Amino acid sequence: MAWTGRIAALAGLALLASCVTGVSTPDETPAPTPPTAALLGADRGPSIPSLAVADADARSALASFVESCPRLLAREDASGLTRARDWEPACRAAPSWPENDALNFFVQHFETAVIGEGSAFATGYYEPEIAGQRTRAPGFDVPVYRLPEDLVRAWPEDTPEDQREGRPPLGRYDESGKFVPYFGRGEIEDGALAGRGLEIAWAADPIELFFLQIQGSGLLRAPDGSRMRIGYAGQNGRGYTGIGALMRQRGLIGEGTPYATSMQGIMQYLRDHPDEGRAIMRENQSWIFFTELTGDAPLGSLGVGVRRESSVAADPMYTPLGAPVWLDLDNDRADGLWIAQDTGGAIKGANRFDTFWGNGEDAREIAGGMSARGRALLLLPKGTLDRLKAR
Repeated sequence: MAWTGRIAALAGLALLASCVTGVSTPDETPAPTPPTAALLGADRGPSIPSLAVADADARSALASFVESCPRLLAREDASGLTRARDWEPACRAAPSWPENDALNFFVQHFETAVIGEGSAFATGYYEPEIAGQRTRAPGFDVPVYRLPEDLVRAWPEDTPEDQREGRPPLGRYDESGKFVPYFGRGEIEDGALAGRGLEIAWAADPIELFFLQIQGSGLLRAPDGSRMRIGYAGQNGRGYTGIGALMRQRGLIGEGTPYATSMQGIMQYLRDHPDEGRAIMRENQSWIFFTELTGDAPLGSLGVGVRRESSVAADPMYTPLGAPVWLDLDNDRADGLWIAQDTGGAIKGANRFDTFWGNGEDAREIAGGMSARGRALLLLPKGTLDRLKAR
């Protein structure tokens, strides 16, 4: 979105620093990194029947696992825990497995693993739904831009040859042919991209669009009730600044103020102080470009739709994308079986997860208040732990 710079125990601040999700394009695929979960170690966990997985939980996890299998079998596991062929037996069986026996699918095909100490921290994200429509009209004049053609990767002329390693930075060529950083948030809001036909839609509220950009995908709801789903297409290459942490440091939200350290409190401050709020939002120079999505769900980094209370964002260096995850947290609402289908900028490290809650007001409330600690287990194909131990 997943999604996820999208830190810690303050739920609203975690949201503002967590999931920015979306399908990675070839240009955005990270460079190979040494496996970390395999180095950290995986110990055998409790039996799956002892977890007391609810039937409904198992059914929804099985459905999401089926959607993940084509990607799971085709990609390399960056965590170093599994190989594509390890997943073949489960992926062959999953599509025809009886829905009313979903729990037994996981019992038959998986074993639990504790990564590191197993201590987990989970936040939440959601798919925002804001007022917007395809055409510009009174009250709908905040542009939603597609990826511009002049946003490219290149080395600035003054970059020494011995420093030209990895991917070049994002930027653009100016009128003189010099490679420069791409337009920042303030420049884009002031019209740097206007008149180029890049608008795919128009939103009603710049604050709501700002938060939708942080989430990385969302729904635009037109006055006639129709909805347009948009997803992450790219980013301008400028640095991300989590405004929640910034506002707390400045004493604008939190204790001693009328504004809670939550997404709702932050948004209220921005509305009550429009000039100051606009300046604060511009301190986050990152800008997200969108594309229209035609599926029935927002896409996670695995390239499949993320589902409410079934999909979770994880760090692929510690959790194989597509793998089932069991969470047992101090917020019971997030307990249960999830499928790792997304990533996020702040979702880093072992047992760090971002739970997905769908769209709507309840999803926004749950995600905004989700900050939970507890234990996590990975469900890996049977035989994985013995193979890792032997290696």
